[in-house]
Amino acid sequence: MSKPDLAKFKDRMSKAVDALKEEFAGLRTGRASAGLLEPVMVEAYGSTMPLTGVAAISVPEPRMITVSVWDKGLTVAVEKAIRNAGLGLNPIVDGQTLRVPIPALTEDRRKELAKLAGKYAEQQRIAVRNVRRDAMEELKKLEKDGIISQDEQKRGGEEVQGFTDQAIKRIDDALKIKEQEIMQV
Repeated sequence: MSKPDLAKFKDRMSKAVDALKEEFAGLRTGRASAGLLEPVMVEAYGSTMPLTGVAAISVPEPRMITVSVWDKGLTVAVEKAIRNAGLGLNPIVDGQTLRVPIPALTEDRRKELAKLAGKYAEQQRIAVRNVRRDAMEELKKLEKDGIISQDEQKRGGEEVQGFTDQAIKRIDDALKIKEQEIMQV
């Protein structure tokens, strides 16, 4: 058997960073974003569907999201889903279109959101460290089984630490950008 496949660990770390960016997309800043409504689920056709499956979301202006419902019969269900999503949004029904004004955030709410962003970032840092631990354990096992030398294990460990440092830096950078977005008035 040859050198251990460290690319899979790097890939898992990248997925943690990507997951954080997806979580951040759903965090409300003072500006409208289509990503804000993506996690909303709607009761439609006897099952629960994502909002994007029953309507088109667009952002015509910085503090307004419009939701164009494809099936007129689902307009009320979509309105109810947005109201009950815990985002603090109150859609205004206008035929088959819902206008969702984005209220300005209070200072307290901004601090709360920044804290929440920090919590999301910490969860992903932990995920990256867990991947690092898995990689190190695999390297130690390969060395113990005589498949790789002690030097190869040490080199592999340094490579994994490099991936870890890169992933943590990307998480920290994403957090800093998101915090700036949230705190911007």
